Amino acid sequence: MGVPALFPAFWAQASSSAAGGGIGLLMILVVFAIFYFLLIMPVQRRQKKVRQMHQALKTGDEVITSGGIRGRIISIKDDSVQLRCAPDQIKLEFVRSAVAQVISGENAGSGRSSGAKP
Repeated sequence: MGVPALFPAFWAQASSSAAGGGIGLLMILVVFAIFYFLLIMPVQRRQKKVRQMHQALKTGDEVITSGGIRGRIISIKDDSVQLRCAPDQIKLEFVRSAVAQVISGENAGSGRSSGAKP
């Protein structure tokens, strides 16, 4: 007893769908498009905003790191930022990607707030 004898309805459907194989391909493309617009595109937008925030960091910005440490940027190197943290004015150095959010710039009245949202 061969495989076609066990599943005759499947084999009949498979042979008749050979002509309509374009519909199956179309369905796969539709599912891919849905995944792209609902999952991939929002993640890429968020990554772009975070990258822009990291590139726009400047001395005097008050930031929060991904570990929850608040401080004011006192110097910026290629891939690192040095923060001064209150109350003891401790200097800490972090990689630029550790900055999770910018609270304010040099002028606190601007109310600038941007950054990555968890």
